[in-house]
Amino acid sequence: DSFQANSRNPISQKQSTRSQQGLPEQGFIFCCFNNSYKISPATFAVWMRVLQRVEGSVLWLLGGNPLTEANLRKQAAQRGIAPERLIFAQRLPLAEHLGRQRLADLFLDTLPFNAGATASPALWAGLPVLTCMGDTFAGRMGASLLRAMSLPESTLAELIATSEQAYENLAISLALDPARLQNIRDQLARNRLSAPLFDTARFTRNLEAAYSAMLQRYHAGLPPGHIHI
Repeated sequence: DSFQANSRNPISQKQSTRSQQGLPEQGFIFCCFNNSYKISPATFAVWMRVLQRVEGSVLWLLGGNPLTEANLRKQAAQRGIAPERLIFAQRLPLAEHLGRQRLADLFLDTLPFNAGATASPALWAGLPVLTCMGDTFAGRMGASLLRAMSLPESTLAELIATSEQAYENLAISLALDPARLQNIRDQLARNRLSAPLFDTARFTRNLEAAYSAMLQRYHAGLPPGHIHI
């Protein structure tokens, strides 16, 4: 169902507030907890245009590197965005990190290197992930994870963009339509415990079936080929 094996990690029940995380009490919260090396100039430029269009919104990023934080804020200012609209999250234990993600409204993926091990925790926490598909494995991870959430095609079309412009347009339209975004959150909440993405036993069975198929091909003297499970 997906390239990625996942488990059902515990989510902290400790109530985290916006003020505790340095977030504004009002306004839309875009976030991306990918490592900073995944933030390309092109993706960052899209994010800044999105912030320009969504009044009062902020971008919540993974912090911990003062030089990175200063450089990104400098680049934001050069694009006409107040530097304080970039807010940096300090690293926390996984359970607490999962819990605080519920404060965010929409996870913005990176391109050409998508979120992988940061997208699945966001989905597990019930946070919608907006991705843009590229042409490589690394650029299609986000779409793979979303499809393994058993969401309707209509919802996937709202979360999987196939171009930079479509990605930008979707980020803005979702932020400006709370009811539409809440519907997506509700679907994630309903599917979380039944979707293949977080069914570790199912992933294990599929992987073992693939190993068995490989062995059967080998003993039959067949060349390497595609295996469909």
